Amino acid sequence: MPSYTVTIATGSQWFAGTDDYIYITLVGMEGCSERTLLDKALYNDFERGAVDSYQVNVGENLGDIVLVKIEKKKYWMHDDWYCRYITIKSPDGEYKEFPCFRWLVDDREVVLRDGRAFLPQHDKTSVVKQHRQKELDTRRKTYRWKEWQPGFPMSIDANKHRDLPRDIQFDSEKGVDFILNYSKAIENLCMNQFMHMLQSSWSDFADFERIFVRIKNTISEYVMQHWKEDFMFGYQFLNGCNPVVIQKCTKLPDKFPVTDEMVSVSLERELTLEQEIEAGNVYIVDYHVIDDIKANSTDPCTLQYLAAPMCLLYKNTHNKIMPIAIQLGQTPDKNPIFLPTDGQYDWLLAKIWVRSADFQHHQTITHLLRTHLMTEVFGIAMYRQLPAVHPVFKLLIPHVRYTIAINTKAREQLICECGIFDKSRGMDKKEEVPTYFYRDDGYKVWEATKSFVSDVVNIYYTDDTDVQEDEEIQAFIKDVCSFGMQDFDHCEFPKSLKSREELTEYLTVVVFTASAQHAAVNFGQYDWCSWIPNAPSTMRRPPPQEKGLANVNLIIESLPDRGRSSWHLGAVWALSQYQENELYLGMYPDEHFIEKPVKDAMQKFRRQLAEITSGIRKRNEGKKLPYYNMSPDKIPNSVAV
Repeated sequence: MPSYTVTIATGSQWFAGTDDYIYITLVGMEGCSERTLLDKALYNDFERGAVDSYQVNVGENLGDIVLVKIEKKKYWMHDDWYCRYITIKSPDGEYKEFPCFRWLVDDREVVLRDGRAFLPQHDKTSVVKQHRQKELDTRRKTYRWKEWQPGFPMSIDANKHRDLPRDIQFDSEKGVDFILNYSKAIENLCMNQFMHMLQSSWSDFADFERIFVRIKNTISEYVMQHWKEDFMFGYQFLNGCNPVVIQKCTKLPDKFPVTDEMVSVSLERELTLEQEIEAGNVYIVDYHVIDDIKANSTDPCTLQYLAAPMCLLYKNTHNKIMPIAIQLGQTPDKNPIFLPTDGQYDWLLAKIWVRSADFQHHQTITHLLRTHLMTEVFGIAMYRQLPAVHPVFKLLIPHVRYTIAINTKAREQLICECGIFDKSRGMDKKEEVPTYFYRDDGYKVWEATKSFVSDVVNIYYTDDTDVQEDEEIQAFIKDVCSFGMQDFDHCEFPKSLKSREELTEYLTVVVFTASAQHAAVNFGQYDWCSWIPNAPSTMRRPPPQEKGLANVNLIIESLPDRGRSSWHLGAVWALSQYQENELYLGMYPDEHFIEKPVKDAMQKFRRQLAEITSGIRKRNEGKKLPYYNMSPDKIPNSVAV
């Protein structure tokens, strides 16, 4: 009697094992096995981290095994089980791998295809075509779109983390990390004594050091020491938490009427302001997108304020970016233009208001919207339109790991309003801004990522016609734009793709956004935002509309109180922590791909990333302000914090 050896690997995460009954059915080209209970006498099957083998006897050879059906049935009470993969050894000694990497919950069954990736048009038999369609039909019922807030991309239809499909929930240890990180921050930073002090102002700037003593690093201490300096203010637009808002100024907007007379003392090349603009030495930051947004009213006893400032920046003869004019609103009639030649406290308070606006812009737009929420759109569309056998599903699944879960957790607590999308910023030339490390490192990581994605795309798509005839990838692209982005008038996402190059570019955007871009704007938060005066999360006095009124007392009364400062510091510390078992860019321990050409492409990708990491490490040696947020060894694969 022919016999097939079935080897099953159970996940190693907490509670991955099960005591439930596990059944298997093998579906071959020439027949099916009986539904077989996988059970060994006097043995605890399917324990966490175990790899177990079983014999499945059949009446006759089943031919090439095309599907494996796994069923879980309750033994005493439902006991979830995480299956990593199944390997089948046929009677003639041939091995076939069936990746799973899924949870089986309740009395669930999972039907698996072998690990080779196929485009839909390359499936020829009715059995695999029907399986492919059935998988997508089930997924579309499970992964549903829902509007979270008007004007935002669509999100998953789940109000709480526990409502999510089990496959995209946090593993238990990840969930514990998420819950405990903030508590650890409060304890480690010795902030318990300040948490109850809402409305209690600090006495002076030095007083902020009382919550800045337990966890320090090179950058945060340097920020604390130099935050008042114009150089430090300008540098953060290049390599701080929000290095995406600065753009070259080609013409002063009418709403920001800076004159040559106002700023001539700050210009170093004996040129007028207009000539400096023409020479490409002037940059601008404009927070118009947060204009007219109401500040939170979380505490009825304390009014909070927001501003939508504009800031003009100048590249001096030492290639440093320096602020030369600030207007704290979008209308010049009510907002004076503050200058470095004004009183020191007028100028300092104006810069603090810009930093506060930058903090709000960073958290709601750069970080939340353009990494978290956008990656969630890609993830939901992927689950809805791409079956597990599709090569693009296999490519993207590591890069949406936990993203929907972290976003759902955030939506349980987070409500924001802001606008959408970016534009060309004129910041691409290295010779013009040589210290823009975010740009330089990001470009290298982008090129390496694009090269890897291109290798994978070209393995499965032999020509542009393959892209055009792939109904599933076209449905994925359309789902992102038409449903995820709700066909916003200003949505620049395509509704279809016509070539391998277009597909490569699109998928590179997905992978880069979920990994490198998120790392760049997330993990430096403690570095740049832990010194509260440098990045106030709220302001308790309105922005000044006259010059000559600012003093130390007004600034202290404007900055967050002791309680909110403590919460702020705890939050940026928790958000900046890497997970204990973090998977960094290029690490793919779950082998969704089994083909050697893809594994070779992965190895090439890792070599390129290692070279980039080495170069960044050498450049940072001896620097007082090292930039490492785009270093591949510090870029997690996915948005998961």
